[in-house]
Amino acid sequence: MNRAQFLRLLLLGAAGAALPPLARAARVEYDFWLTRLKYDSGDWDVDQRMPSNLVTSLIDYTNLRVDPKEHVLALADPKMLTAPFCYLAGHKLVEFNPQERRNFERYVRNGGFVFVDDCNHDIDGLFAKSFEAQMASIFGPKALRKLPNTHPLYRSFFKFPDGPPATGFELNGWGDDLVHDYLRGIEIDGRLGILYSNKDYGCEWDYDWRNKRFLAEDNTKFAVNIVMYALNS
Repeated sequence: MNRAQFLRLLLLGAAGAALPPLARAARVEYDFWLTRLKYDSGDWDVDQRMPSNLVTSLIDYTNLRVDPKEHVLALADPKMLTAPFCYLAGHKLVEFNPQERRNFERYVRNGGFVFVDDCNHDIDGLFAKSFEAQMASIFGPKALRKLPNTHPLYRSFFKFPDGPPATGFELNGWGDDLVHDYLRGIEIDGRLGILYSNKDYGCEWDYDWRNKRFLAEDNTKFAVNIVMYALNS
């Protein structure tokens, strides 16, 4: 059973019972919907045009039934436990309150997937330091590890043999002036539950979706890989 099937069963089961009938029916119509997590400590509401680009690419390249709307849920809200894919980003402090911490850990340990993007693209910035400290506290100090370029993520739909594509923000020398040639993640029972980026993909994909036609190469193709890996792993 892949992650999408597991979470769909969860939605139809006990967790889904907490939702109104119309909400349950609407969600089951879709294979994918993007859930942005808001958390009390920082600026979660970033890269507001990114979701429309991600959704457009999934519709263009895949056969997924994609909900066109972005869903925003508080990390402390138990409804987030039924999401097939969660996005958490920001520039500032990440310090979960007790309910946020419980939901985050429960979601990841029970098969959920969270894509976490550091908008500072800086390994010494406040977001990076505080988020990494949270992960060490919840999952252990060695849980967050670099992903090799051979990881299935890089061939889950399009092929990225050299690992994660660089972003324009790194190439312009912003942040810590480094091009990060790796991503990191936390695996639970051999399955990636958290994908963590210091590359600021959210800002890279934060433009009007109609402007994609002016790009020599669609830079959201890697977003498709992330979603397809999350759903099929």
